[in-house]
Parts: sequence; C-alpha cells; structure tokens
Amino acid sequence: MSRPLAVKITCGAEAAERANQGLTVSAAAVAAGAEVSLWLTGDAVWFGVLDRCPDLGLEHATAASDLVDAVRTGGQITVCSQCALRRGLTETDLVEGARIAGAAAFAEYVLRPDVQALVY
Repeated sequence: MSRPLAVKITCGAEAAERANQGLTVSAAAVAAGAEVSLWLTGDAVWFGVLDRCPDLGLEHATAASDLVDAVRTGGQITVCSQCALRRGLTETDLVEGARIAGAAAFAEYVLRPDVQALVY
C-alpha cells in the first residue's frame, strides 16, 4: 500500500514545465492507486476552474486538462481559498469534485502520518 501524496502546484502557464510536472506526478500517482490530494495555489488555480484550464503548449506532454481529469478520477483537487477569492472564484466555478479550502486544511492533511508532500 502506498502512502498518501499531497502535491501543491504554485504556478500556472508562466512556469509551464513546473506546473506540468506537478500535474503529471499527480495523475501518475492516481494511476498507481495512491491517495492523491492536489492543491492549487496562485495562478495554478486555473487548472481547477471549469473551462479555464490553461493549455501549457508543451511538446511531448499530456494536455493539462487531461491530467486534471485523470486526477479527478481518483484524487481530490483543492483550490486555495485566498487565491480563489482574489480571482473572484467560488466552488460553482470549479471542475466537478474540486473544492476550496485554506492553509489550515492543507496543514492538517500534510501533517497526517505517512503523507508525502511535494511542492511545484
């Protein structure tokens, strides 16, 4: 049994390769059967917004929207509450199954026993 994985992505299209890496690792971990919690902050919040997922335009990379869909199939997507508020977003703006939560929820999740946290 694998340990839970928390992936926090702090960038969007302005750092396409880094954002793509976080999405790819999250989707791969879901495919491997891990418990995955993807946390989107800063401009990464757009990956969690319905019909607003940026095209990262990376050659040889799976489309960001496909990676988000893969994470949604077996993982949890959370959008930063402050980041959402600054962008005028509510949970009704998000992809199905995504939620808005703050730093306290992130800290609570990553402080659970055996959770591995990665930040991109």
